[in-house]
Amino acid sequence: MGLITISVGQDAVEGARLDWYCAQKDGTVTRSRLKNGATSITVNGAAAKLSRIVRPGDEISVTWEDPPPENPIPENIPLDVLYEDPAVTVVNKKQGMVTHPGAGNWTGTLVHALLWRWGGNDGRAGSVDGLRPGIVHRLDKDTSGVIITARTPESLAFLQREFAERRAKKTYVAILRGVPARASGEVKTQILRDPKNRKRFTWSEDSSKGRFAHTSYRVVATYGNYSLVRFALHTGRTHQIRVHCKYLGCPILGDPIYGKSDSSFPGATLMLHAKSLTIAIPEFSPLGTIALSRVSTFQAPIPLRFKKVMKSLKERYPR
Repeated sequence: MGLITISVGQDAVEGARLDWYCAQKDGTVTRSRLKNGATSITVNGAAAKLSRIVRPGDEISVTWEDPPPENPIPENIPLDVLYEDPAVTVVNKKQGMVTHPGAGNWTGTLVHALLWRWGGNDGRAGSVDGLRPGIVHRLDKDTSGVIITARTPESLAFLQREFAERRAKKTYVAILRGVPARASGEVKTQILRDPKNRKRFTWSEDSSKGRFAHTSYRVVATYGNYSLVRFALHTGRTHQIRVHCKYLGCPILGDPIYGKSDSSFPGATLMLHAKSLTIAIPEFSPLGTIALSRVSTFQAPIPLRFKKVMKSLKERYPR
């Protein structure tokens, strides 16, 4: 963590913003660094924004996270690779692994592991900002399953189009606390960040709010007040399935954000798994251009945590 404390002197330019004044006065921290990493800002002991206008006599205190590296350093982290060719690497991401570096997770991510596997951070993955090389889509930290990554700028652009034009088909399985009222159906809502909790998202039926989200579901089996459900995503919003399960009144078992602890499964972690991905992948000519593409389906085996819960449910609620 970094910390600066500055007393605003009589030399303060009238109308000077706090971030500009700190950058000019301190000389060791930039406005960009403050914007992207500041965790606490106070003026005269009260919380303040970087845009606050400062005045002579003000006492400023700013703490920030250590700045992230411009380029991730490859790390030798084992991966469960489902498929790989010169264009793509498809991984069965384990639960607990973050997809790409971000605040609080600057090491140990899928990106770090891929860079090691690909032979080092030499820019071959077509990264735009240096922190997400090869990342086409993402899975939440506690969601396991299939994720496809691009090994070249050309394949990155190709796969991004497949997702943007909604030709990629993703299916998930989840164990829910509760049983949906209908055995199958669709959920269509807007999804937006929860104004009361920045770590959560919520839904709205007002089309002017948030972003449209569309999920299809089918109940595979029920066990008392629990259900095994398969989901198909038609859009890809952050926490989409988790929010839509909450909308259905059946939060995902083990979800610490949208559900509650379950005394029957006190150690349960998020029971959400990306089971399959169907997508066209590119094939390149000797000149390096895309010669053709083929549609492939990749599947990630059901993880052990699912099998343990399912075994317990079947024992408690025999057919």
